[in-house]
Amino acid sequence: MGAFGAGLATAIGTVISVIIMLSHFFTRKNSLRLVRPQNIFGKLRKICVTGFSTFFIDIAMGVLTILFNRQIMAYLGTNALSVYGVIVNVSTFVQCCAYSVGQASQPIISTNFGAGKGERIRETLKYALGTIAFFGIVWTVLCQVIPNQFIRLFMSPTEEVLQIAPAIVRRYGLSFLLLPLNIFSTYYFQAVMKPIAAFVVSISRGLVISGILILLLPIVAGANSIWFSMPITELLVAVYVICMIARYTKQLPTERKGLHE
Repeated sequence: MGAFGAGLATAIGTVISVIIMLSHFFTRKNSLRLVRPQNIFGKLRKICVTGFSTFFIDIAMGVLTILFNRQIMAYLGTNALSVYGVIVNVSTFVQCCAYSVGQASQPIISTNFGAGKGERIRETLKYALGTIAFFGIVWTVLCQVIPNQFIRLFMSPTEEVLQIAPAIVRRYGLSFLLLPLNIFSTYYFQAVMKPIAAFVVSISRGLVISGILILLLPIVAGANSIWFSMPITELLVAVYVICMIARYTKQLPTERKGLHE
């Protein structure tokens, strides 16, 4: 069935997943019930504001890809663009690692935040930061050690591509060291009800800082400097992230009465 079959399989898989999850509501273990909502528009506003940051991460990826494509074609040509295509795929894997940590820890953090259990949040944060540090180090090391293996994994490269790929992958791959931390931070800030901090992280790394560097670095420092745009972006954002995580974690309550202080 070709491409149509691939698309159909994706759609069927989604429907099956929904059916499996809905089946819970028809079991005896189900403890959820539909109730009449109160102040629905106010609650929707809070949900949208809080969740916008993680939504924007995926939107920004598309915007950055367009910017990179235009700049690479203008300054470096098709061979460099083909290498960038591989990097985007690798970056998706790295982001998925960060998503997994964020999505696994966010319910734990938010539940304990609501319960005023600051020590549990700190413990969860410790494990989460350790995990994302592991992912960041592993992916960065892989990019430095076996850059051409990534190229061969996703395409059948020419000799010209293999010659330029190592430098490109190694430079861009430096961003993977801090990328998991920055993405995880949006989940953490949302869980402790700090949507503004999450928004600053998402828009800075996804559009503002990264976009400016992608446009200006080739002009200021030469065409190949474009590959440092994301490592520099992640570094600048990580400075803010570390400061805010330390600040908000310090403010966490040690008992319930401190929750609203």
